[in-house]
Amino acid sequence: MQRDELVSYLQTYLQVADYKDYAPNGLQVEGKQEIKTIVTGVTACQALIDEAIRLNADAILVHHGYFWKSEPVEIVGFKQKRIKLLLTHDINLMAYHLPLDGHAELGNNAMLGKLWKLQDITPQPGLLRLGKLNRPVQIDEFVETVERSLNRAPLHLPGGPEQIQTVAWCSGGAQGYIDQALAWGADLYISGEVSEQTTHLAMEGGIHYLAAGHHATERLGIKALGEHLADKFGLSCHFVDIPNPV
Repeated sequence: MQRDELVSYLQTYLQVADYKDYAPNGLQVEGKQEIKTIVTGVTACQALIDEAIRLNADAILVHHGYFWKSEPVEIVGFKQKRIKLLLTHDINLMAYHLPLDGHAELGNNAMLGKLWKLQDITPQPGLLRLGKLNRPVQIDEFVETVERSLNRAPLHLPGGPEQIQTVAWCSGGAQGYIDQALAWGADLYISGEVSEQTTHLAMEGGIHYLAAGHHATERLGIKALGEHLADKFGLSCHFVDIPNPV
């Protein structure tokens, strides 16, 4: 498959134009034109690039790429080493951030909802989702479900009822949406990270909060995207999970 054809497809399929993001979505580092093998992963770190080289990949497709608005523009240090490797081995780097969080079918949040068997009842478009379990469950039972499904013990900040049924969630570093989860009347809010004030907001607001891991809550979307491309275009796609406890 031609690189430009793939980039064009992803820009449309992921509805990139609908998002105002913190980093460029799409092709970030240009490599070879013909793409047969893709490595997918959460973050374009050194270890992922090394694995892509080992697998003789033509492209790397990630959720967290480079050139964030808050980072220095100079290509030095670890950024220089990563980009030099990509250019030396003629590997394309493509990254999709918010579009991969919000995609209705295989976005991180859509995949988490499916994973936890939540009926999506979100009242308006956006990254934050609201769902309902088919029956009330004990909060400890659901915390165990999250731990098993993500293979990571979440940090539980208690504040809500002993039994829960309405759950709000947003992958990654979205702990700041707890106010919206409260406004929606959720019993539990789940995101990837946590801030100092989240403890007090959960307790005073009467809602449980789970910090389930930034990396852990953002593995599903990029994996599903690679599988989608393999099915649709016959590409060889390899999901590589580089462990990250954060």
